[in-house]
Amino acid sequence: MTFRNTKNTDAHGFAQLLRTEWTKFRKVRGWVIGIIVAALLTAVPGLIIATMISTQNANSGDSSPTLVGPGGEAVTDKFYFVHQTMTGDGSITVRVTSLTGLITYPPPNHDQIVPGVVRWAKAGIIIKDGIKQGTPYAAMMVTGSQGVRMQYNFINDIAGYPGSVSTESPRWLRLTRSGDAITGYESMDGIQWVEVGMAHLAGLPSSVQAGLFVTSPRNLEVSGYERSSRFTNATAVFDNLKLQGVTPSGAWSNDGIGIGRLPEISTGGVKESNGTFTVTGSGDIAALGDEGGWSIERSLFGVFFGLILVIVVAALFATAEYRRNVFRNTQFRGSQGGHVLAAKATVIGIFTFIAGLAAAAVAVPFGKQILHSHGVYVPPAPILSELRVIVGTAALLAVTAVLVLALATMLRRIIPAVVSGIALVVLPYVLANILTIDAAQWLLRLTPAAGFAIQQSTHQYPQVISKYPLTPWAGFAVLCGYTALALGLSIFLLNRRKHKINE
Repeated sequence: MTFRNTKNTDAHGFAQLLRTEWTKFRKVRGWVIGIIVAALLTAVPGLIIATMISTQNANSGDSSPTLVGPGGEAVTDKFYFVHQTMTGDGSITVRVTSLTGLITYPPPNHDQIVPGVVRWAKAGIIIKDGIKQGTPYAAMMVTGSQGVRMQYNFINDIAGYPGSVSTESPRWLRLTRSGDAITGYESMDGIQWVEVGMAHLAGLPSSVQAGLFVTSPRNLEVSGYERSSRFTNATAVFDNLKLQGVTPSGAWSNDGIGIGRLPEISTGGVKESNGTFTVTGSGDIAALGDEGGWSIERSLFGVFFGLILVIVVAALFATAEYRRNVFRNTQFRGSQGGHVLAAKATVIGIFTFIAGLAAAAVAVPFGKQILHSHGVYVPPAPILSELRVIVGTAALLAVTAVLVLALATMLRRIIPAVVSGIALVVLPYVLANILTIDAAQWLLRLTPAAGFAIQQSTHQYPQVISKYPLTPWAGFAVLCGYTALALGLSIFLLNRRKHKINE
C-alpha cells in the first residue's frame, strides 16, 4: 500500500499557483503601472494640498498657538461665564428650566439664521481654576440632546439622566468641592439627589471661580478631508441659584472666556431678574475634534483616487481568464478553484499593500513636515497611531483589492465588478461627506467604507463629534468581514462551476 503526503502536495501545488499568478500579474505592464499610479494618486494630492495650506498660512501670518489642557491634549475652552470666587470647600446648586439656541445659515439653503440647539450645546454650573483658558475644571450640565453630563478637564465625560430640559421638565444640578475632589449631582425635583460622578483635580488652588456657564459648539459639516462649521449660540434660563463658600461680597462677574462678537449675533451675555439668570454663550469646552488643526491622515486625501484605480486593476486581474476564454484550462486543471482564487488574492493583496505602504510612508511624514515648517498646527499623534495610519492605509487598499477580486470572480465581467466595488466602498464614503452627520455615521458603520476609520489618528471622545463612528480597528474589521464573505461566496460558486464542467 502506498501513502501520499497530501499536505505537502497541496502546499507545493499552491506555491506553484502563487508563482504562476505572481508572474502573470508582473508581466502585464498595464496592471503594474496601474498599481504604481494608484500609489502616486494616494500620496501626491495630499502633499499638494498640504503645500497650499502651508503657503496660505505663511502668507496670512496665522500661527496662533494651540491651547493645551491639563493633560497635554489640544483643547478648546470658549464659553460665557457668570461667576464668583469660592474659597476652600463649598458647593453650587441651580435649576435649569430652558435651553434654546440659534444656528446661522445651515443647509440646505444657507440663507438664514434659524432656531435650533446643537446636540452638544451645554449649560450648567462649573468650578474652574480661574478664568484662564485651558485650566482645570469640573462641570455639571444639561445638553442639547445628550442628557445631563458631568465633564471635567476637557476629555472626561460621565453620563447622567437622558432627555432634554424644559419648563415642564427642569433639571437641578449641584457641584460640591472637598479639597481637590469635586462631586457632581443631579435631581428632578431638587429634593432627591443622585450622584453622577467625581473628579479629582490635582493641584486645585484654594480660591477658584464657581458659577453658571453656557456654550454652544459650531455646527460641524465634514466634506472629504475638509471641515466646515457654522456659528451657533445657546441660551439657558437658571433659577434657584445657591452658593456656599463664596466671598462675602456676593458680586457676580461676567466674562466671555475666549469668545467675542460676530456681526449677526452676540456671542455672550447675561440678564438677571428676581433671581432668574438668562445666559447666552457660544464656543465649546472639550478636546479638539475634527475641526482642530490638520491631522496627519489628511495628507492621505489622495487615497480616495488611488482606491478607484486599485478597484479597476483588481477587476481586470480577476476577469482576465474570462475575457480570454481560458478559464477552463487555467483555473481548474488539477486544482480547486478556491486555491486559484487564494493565489490571486495573495498576489493582488501583496502588490497593493506594498504600493500603499510606500505611498503612505511618504505622504504622512512629508506632509507633516511641510505643515510644521509653515506654522500649521498638526494634532500630535503617538508613534504607534502614526504607524497604524500608514500601515492601515496600505491594508485598506489591499483588502479592498481582494474584495473586488472576489466580486469580479462572482460576476465574471469587469464593468459590473468595478461598479460593485465603487458602490460598496467609494460611494458610501462620498455620501458620508454630503449627508448629515447622523446619516453619514450610519453609512460608516454598516458599509465596507467603515474601513476608512483605520486612518483616523485623533483620539475619539464621546463629547466630541467625530467623522468616524467606529474605532479604527472596528471599522477596518467591518471591511474585512465583507471581504471574507465575498471570498466565501466566490469559492462556493467556483466549486459549483468546476463540478458542472467536470460533468
